[in-house]
Amino acid sequence: MIEQLPWVEEAWEQVTIKIGKTSKRIGANFPHASQNGKYTLEEPYWWTAGFWPGLLWQVYRDTQDESLKQTAEKCEEKLDKVQNDYYRLDHDMGFMWTLTSVARYKLLGEEDSKRRALLAANLLMGRFNSNGNFIRAWNPWHEGEDNSGVAIIDCMMNLPLLYWATEETGDPRFKNVARKHADMVLENFIRSDGGVHHIVRFDPENGQRIEALGGQGFGPDSAWSRGTAWAIYGLTLSYHYTGEAKYLETAKRVAHFFISHLPEDAVPDWDFRLPAGIDSPRDSSAGAIAACGLLLLADKVTAVESPVYQRAGEKILESLYKNYSDWEGEEEGLILHGTSHFPEGKYTDNPLIYGDYYFVEGLARLKGYKELFW
Repeated sequence: MIEQLPWVEEAWEQVTIKIGKTSKRIGANFPHASQNGKYTLEEPYWWTAGFWPGLLWQVYRDTQDESLKQTAEKCEEKLDKVQNDYYRLDHDMGFMWTLTSVARYKLLGEEDSKRRALLAANLLMGRFNSNGNFIRAWNPWHEGEDNSGVAIIDCMMNLPLLYWATEETGDPRFKNVARKHADMVLENFIRSDGGVHHIVRFDPENGQRIEALGGQGFGPDSAWSRGTAWAIYGLTLSYHYTGEAKYLETAKRVAHFFISHLPEDAVPDWDFRLPAGIDSPRDSSAGAIAACGLLLLADKVTAVESPVYQRAGEKILESLYKNYSDWEGEEEGLILHGTSHFPEGKYTDNPLIYGDYYFVEGLARLKGYKELFW
């Protein structure tokens, strides 16, 4: 039994107070990044659409605040139009419908949420390229662009939707696709030292690997910290659903790489491997994501190994609470100093909704809520 940390309840109380306030302003909308103290709102088709309702479900599970429940349900309903009428759905259907429909189904057993989540799982499975054994990431961003051979490390966090679909239906096809994609990641994304590529491009016709790309990291051979965090959590979740040791062993390797590169306050820079002279702002969202993965990893390894990952996850979350938050001011974001896309100069020192979500998920786990939405 993990001893309750005194700061966790204090942090949770601050979260519930703040979400109670901000939910009245944000409502059933889709915040992405906070600027000048207020969350900017994106269209419901944006990849981060699930994180705000997911955060509300995390708090609702503990507080039973009916207003948070109703707001999260309205967000889910707004996604119906995206699921049915939007042409550009991509691999991030996992992020979107796991934290809305799967979360609501697990908490309340609502059949309409199950139906939505299973439809999303079928659509996600339809993006699988059987020649390269990868789930295609994006559709073209610009006319003439070809993304048909692109896979990204973030997609490891979309696989739980497929694992869940197999558990719900008994149909192994969903899990088979998820495992094939995870195996592809082991072979093509994870370096021997535990570093992680963000993007790998394949020939979409024959499935052969062409190249690794820098993406949101500095370069193809740098070490984007959020990509490393996606890998820790995603690989551990693949082990959680399959029991295959190769996922656990790789998750541990990536976790040690991440932990060993953390600065003194345990919150990572946006990239762990940069040339001299390149700005290195922190990415609090990478810290929050990794903390959740590390806490799950602590539950999956032996009793001898567990404290390494447990303490690392706790230390990151405690630092985020004590050093990267604003509880007294007007800032709507929970966690400051996130870096969304440094190479494009997008939100390089801002609260980010996914950082806030994973911070709250990590706190909930430390409070004893072990059932995963993922």
